[in-house]
Amino acid sequence: MMNLCLDIGNTRLKVAIFNENEELVYRSVFAPFTKNNLEQIFADHHIQNAILSSVANHEAFINTFLEKRAFFVQLTHKTPIPITNTYATPKTLGRDRLAVVVGGKVLFPAADILAIDAGTCITYDFIDQKNVYHGGSISPGLQMRFRALQHFTDKLPLVKKATTSELIGKTTETAITSGVMQGTAAEMNGIIEKYQQKYPKIKVLLTGGDANFFETNIKSKIFVRPNLVLEGLNKILNYNATIQKQ
Repeated sequence: MMNLCLDIGNTRLKVAIFNENEELVYRSVFAPFTKNNLEQIFADHHIQNAILSSVANHEAFINTFLEKRAFFVQLTHKTPIPITNTYATPKTLGRDRLAVVVGGKVLFPAADILAIDAGTCITYDFIDQKNVYHGGSISPGLQMRFRALQHFTDKLPLVKKATTSELIGKTTETAITSGVMQGTAAEMNGIIEKYQQKYPKIKVLLTGGDANFFETNIKSKIFVRPNLVLEGLNKILNYNATIQKQ
C-alpha cells in the first residue's frame, strides 16, 4: 500500500510516493500536470492514500480523481495535524509552511527546529521541542529579487540566477548577482544566528529549489533535506489515515 503526496507550488507540482515504512519510492516534478499523468501514477503504483497541498490554484480534476480512487486529504487549516499550531491566522498560513515543520519533526522529534524553504519565497518556520509551531517569516526568493530589480527600475536588466556569485561585481550584471545572492545569503545567516542565540541547540533544516546555493553559503551547521515538505505531507497523511480507521 502506497501514499501519494502532491505539493503544488507557485511554479511546479511535485509528486512523491511513500511505502508503508515511510520510505520515498518515487519522486517527480511536473509543469504542467495532466490527468494522464495522474492516471499513469495510479496504474504504476498501488495507491491507497493521497494528500494534496496547494499554495496556488489548481485543476479541479485532481481533487475529483483522488476522491474517487483513494482515501483523500486536502490539506487546509482545519486538517488534523500531529503538532500544535499557535499561528494567529491559521487560515492564511501556507500549507507548505505547515508541512515543512511536520517534516522537521519526523527527523528531530525532540528538538527545536528552524525549517527554511528556499523557493519562490524564502520561508523561515519555527517549531519548538514540545511540538508547538509558533510561526516565522517570509522573504522574497532569489528569482523574485532579480525580477524586482528589473521591474521597478528603468535601466537595470533582468539577470538570470547563477550558481555562484562573487562578492564584488565588476559589471552591472555581476553587481546585481552579488547584491541578490550574497545579500540573501547574509540575510539567511543573520536570521539563523538570531534563532541560535535564543535556542542554542536548535536544528536548522534547509529545503527548496535554491537550497544548493545556500548550503555552501551558510556559516552554521545545517541539514539539507530536498523532500522535507513531501515528508511532512506523508506524516500528516498517515496521521489522518490512522484517525479515519478509529
